[in-house]
Amino acid sequence: MKIQSQFFEDYEIGFSRQTLGRTITESDIVIHAGQTGDFYPHHMDKEWVKTQVFKKRVAHGTLILSVAVGMTAGDVNPEAFSYGYDRVRFIKPVFIDDTITIKASISEKRDYPKNPDYGYVVEHVEVRNQEEQTVLICDHLYLVKRKSAA
Repeated sequence: MKIQSQFFEDYEIGFSRQTLGRTITESDIVIHAGQTGDFYPHHMDKEWVKTQVFKKRVAHGTLILSVAVGMTAGDVNPEAFSYGYDRVRFIKPVFIDDTITIKASISEKRDYPKNPDYGYVVEHVEVRNQEEQTVLICDHLYLVKRKSAA
C-alpha cells in the first residue's frame, strides 16, 4: 500500500477498476456471525436451510458488503476519506464457496455544500459472483479535497 494524493479535480467520471476474486468460506460466515451477533439460521443452520427457498446457507449481506469494501481498498489518498455508503442492495444470495469480484466506477462528482474546499466523489460498486451475476450494489461516497484548497 502506498500513499498517493488525488484531488477532487483528478477524479474522472467513468473511470473504473476491477478486483481479483475472493472466495467466501464457512469461516467467513462464522466469524461475521460472532462479530455481529447475527446467528440467524439462514446463515448458520445447515439442516434448517434445506427447508427454505435457497436450500443452503447464505452469507450475511453485511459480510459481503464488508468484504467488498476491503477488496476495493487500495492506496491511501490523504486528500480523501469515506463519507459512507448509499443505496446498498443485496440483489442475489452469496453462498459458501462462491467467489466474488468487484467493479467500482466513478459515477458522479458534486459540490459539498458544507465546505467549498471539498467535493463528493461517488463510486458505484457492483459485486458479482463467479457466474457474473450481480449480488450486491451500492454507492460509495468519498469526501475529497479540491486542489484550490491545498
